[in-house]
Amino acid sequence: MAEHRAMQRAALLDAARSLLSHGGTDALTFPALAERTGLARSSVYEYFRSRAAVVEELCSVDFPQWAADIEAAMQQAASPEGKVEAYVRRQLELVGDQRHRAVVAISASELDAGAREKIRAAHGGLIAMIVEALADLGHTQPRLAAMLLQGVVDTAVRRIELDAAEDPTTITDAAVAMALRGVVG
Repeated sequence: MAEHRAMQRAALLDAARSLLSHGGTDALTFPALAERTGLARSSVYEYFRSRAAVVEELCSVDFPQWAADIEAAMQQAASPEGKVEAYVRRQLELVGDQRHRAVVAISASELDAGAREKIRAAHGGLIAMIVEALADLGHTQPRLAAMLLQGVVDTAVRRIELDAAEDPTTITDAAVAMALRGVVG
């Protein structure tokens, strides 16, 4: 029974990711979740009391996996510069991933305090990952530099998602160049 419930919960989360990544938070409704999973709407309420609860669960499941993926890419780099490059590149490689699109949709939406706090904590975890590499590069304020670097990444993410004039590889290369050399180019 517990295994069956875990599978149902996982199916609901997959359906939520799909709805969010294709239609944003407006698409995340209990009738849509029920339809996607073949469950009765009342059954969806047995797993989640609200849309916010679905969002919080996605945050607690997906953010750690996403962060671990970025951290693994950084650990393969031998130098602080390589770690910065891996940090930027891996985040931008994840843009097309359904988990990432769902997270972006969540981040852009009206959320309750609990979900917002989970997102803030996850972003804080991402920034904490890069602080050490920036300190090793000689930054006197590595935490501030990390936040500014994340701003470059976030802007590049939006640019890729908007299907900007430049292709994703060009945007990624420009973001890496900005991260490593600033506006000097």
